[in-house]
Amino acid sequence: MSQEAIMRSFLLGALLLAQCLGIRPTGAQNPNPVSTTAKAQKSLKIPVGTVLPVRLNHGFSSKSATEGREITGRIMQDVPLANQQKIPEGAKVLGTIVSVVKGGPNGCGRIAFRFDTLEIHHHRVPLVTNLRAIAGFMEVQFAQTPETSPGFGTPTTWVTTRQIGGDEVYGVGGPVTDQSNNHVGKGVFGGVLAHVRAQPGSKCRGPMDNEDRLQALWVFSSDACGVYGMEGVTIAHAGRTEPLGEIVLEAEHGDVLVSGASGMLLRVIR
Repeated sequence: MSQEAIMRSFLLGALLLAQCLGIRPTGAQNPNPVSTTAKAQKSLKIPVGTVLPVRLNHGFSSKSATEGREITGRIMQDVPLANQQKIPEGAKVLGTIVSVVKGGPNGCGRIAFRFDTLEIHHHRVPLVTNLRAIAGFMEVQFAQTPETSPGFGTPTTWVTTRQIGGDEVYGVGGPVTDQSNNHVGKGVFGGVLAHVRAQPGSKCRGPMDNEDRLQALWVFSSDACGVYGMEGVTIAHAGRTEPLGEIVLEAEHGDVLVSGASGMLLRVIR
């Protein structure tokens, strides 16, 4: 038998032995791959009270929006959950325009919408959310701009910024303090982790179900509540009561305009 024939026989025998033992050659593809990430997503449990920091992908208004139109936003910071799970930064929230009332020159515009789906790597999780706070594009930009110019050689992650609502963030890894200088959280890459607080005189609540945990608030203060930087617009219905999940914005005059890249804090209620 030639040396080549002996080598072929040896390789064939090795392959048959590997198959019998269930050994898969390096680089071979599993015909039925089971993704650990996909399993984690399917078992994802989002507790009631979880805050979702969202940036709108596109704007909408009571002047041009139509009922049934899809609206989308982006999760702007990793959202920590129980059992070391998380909603990753970059996940998508999906919603729909529910109803529209045009404002016109003499009327008051009104637009109702809901966000009811979370999408993570093409896996969708249904949920019901209400609106805690909403801020215009410029307010979001201001919150991401350092209060003072960093000195030469100072890492940008060390600079101090002011959150929408007044909290101070002393860089990544530094404390977050409220306007009374109370420690309410810490700065992290992409945002902050802070304890949600009730703002005196507002309709926004603090921790739900006595669970005071750190929440991902992105550019918002721990007690941020209501509308920021959108003159003449109010939250007529936050979605926390019936109809659950339906958020209504209303203009004092003219139309409601929500620009793209506006920020929102949604809160899971179911």
